[in-house]
Amino acid sequence: MRRLRTSRFFTSAKNMNILKRWITCIALASSSMALAQGGLPRVDAEVDATLLDKVKTGDKVRFSADKVDGLITVVAIEPAN
Repeated sequence: MRRLRTSRFFTSAKNMNILKRWITCIALASSSMALAQGGLPRVDAEVDATLLDKVKTGDKVRFSADKVDGLITVVAIEPAN
């Protein structure tokens, strides 16, 4: 899984789209999370375990995701203001 340092990534926003959503579910055993926003469909994504330490269920977050081996994978995440 590709890892990016959050601080470096968010200072270079031209790399990817940054989205805001709420975390509705975190599965530590499978290193995945579900993200939702209003009437938009829920997004299930893989995430590196080190990134999961920064957030919890119910948090509003800014994140960026990419397809890695055909799966949606969160590559950067931080709490949203």
